[in-house]
Order: sequence, then structure tokens, then C-alpha cells
Amino acid sequence: MLYGNIGISPSCLDGILVTHEHSDHIKSVGSLSKKFDIPVFTTRETFDAMDKQTQKISYNNIKKINIDEDFSIGEIKISAFSIPHDAANPCGFNLSDGSKKISIATDIGHMNNYILHHLEGSKFVLLEANYDPEVLKCTRYPYKLKSRIAGPTGHLSNSVAGKTINFLIKNGLETAILGHLSKESNFPELAYQTVIDEIIACGTDSSKFNLSVANRDFPGKVINI
Repeated sequence: MLYGNIGISPSCLDGILVTHEHSDHIKSVGSLSKKFDIPVFTTRETFDAMDKQTQKISYNNIKKINIDEDFSIGEIKISAFSIPHDAANPCGFNLSDGSKKISIATDIGHMNNYILHHLEGSKFVLLEANYDPEVLKCTRYPYKLKSRIAGPTGHLSNSVAGKTINFLIKNGLETAILGHLSKESNFPELAYQTVIDEIIACGTDSSKFNLSVANRDFPGKVINI
């Protein structure tokens, strides 16, 4: 049986990578793993923090990983790198087939040289562009939540995502998808334009770069790297 708009059954999956234990990232991971016998890869601390999901995962499918240590799923080499977020031991991921590297990096409270180092050389990156500071100010969120989102272990703003992408373009990045946009403090068009404006402001030719925004409700088009 095929599922979703991309026509692939979950039974074809060789593994699930979990960045951290917050509910919007793990809500069905245990059920998915159990139903289709899929291994789940994440840090020991994250497994411990998502106990309700871990209980559904068979022992053989619990794959505990370490930050900055390589592991493999089939022919794909993967490494996890730390990210500053208010979770047990959150991480992003690099995946490589030996010739090209792609990266996944969301839920980043602030950008730093350690993360940039791990993203360098990627041909593709899924990067967080969570909020616009001015829109965030106008939301109905309580002050404490606004401070958390914009704080050093919260989320990445559109403008910082743009500066990050501009840096990565100069190091070989060809395609980026902006992800994890807030429904309350961001808009897809605003995130896209802010990143493009940052790229242009830095003197980079944006016409040769492939940028898009991940949809919240359905899969995007397949991208060939």
C-alpha cells in the first residue's frame, strides 16, 4: 500500500532520525516504528526523554547514537551534531553517500561556528526559518514564550537563516528548503523574501540558487541532489 502524495510506503523506510523529544517531532514515531518495524536513531538522552514513544519501539529498533560520531543506514553515512535548543540532547544531521552531503538543521536557538562547520560543504540543507522578530512581537503569545522563541535555546529567525544560507552558498550549497516555520509568528512569503534579501545584500547572485519553503500540511516536490 502506498501512502501520502509521494507514493512511498513507510515499510520501505530503513530508519527514522529523531532530532529531539518535543511533541511536534515525535508524536507518532513509536507507532510508526512498531507498525512497520523501522529502526529509530537518536541520542540516549532523547530516548530517555520520550519514554512514552520509546515503550512502543521494539528493543532491536532502538538505535542510540552519539554526537559527532558517524553511523550508517545502508549505504548512507550519517553524523549528528549538537544544536542549541531547550531539549535533552538535541541534534541536527549530516547525511552523505560519499560524494555529496545534505544536512538537516532545525530548532536552533542561535547560529554558531560549530554548526556552520558541520553544515559547510552541503549541497542541500533543510534549515529552520522559524519566526520574524516583528511578527513575533505582535502575536498573542505570552511574554515568556516570546522570550523562549527568540532566546539562545529557542528558534532561528528568518534573517539569521538568510545569513547562514549566504555563508553556505559560498561553500558549495546549491539548494535549501526553509522549514519549521511558526504558524503564528511567520509567513512562507516573508521567510522566503527575507532570506533572498539577505543573500542579495551580501552580494551573492540568488538567481542560480534553488530556495523554497516547506509546506506545513503536505510533502513538497522530490529534489534531486
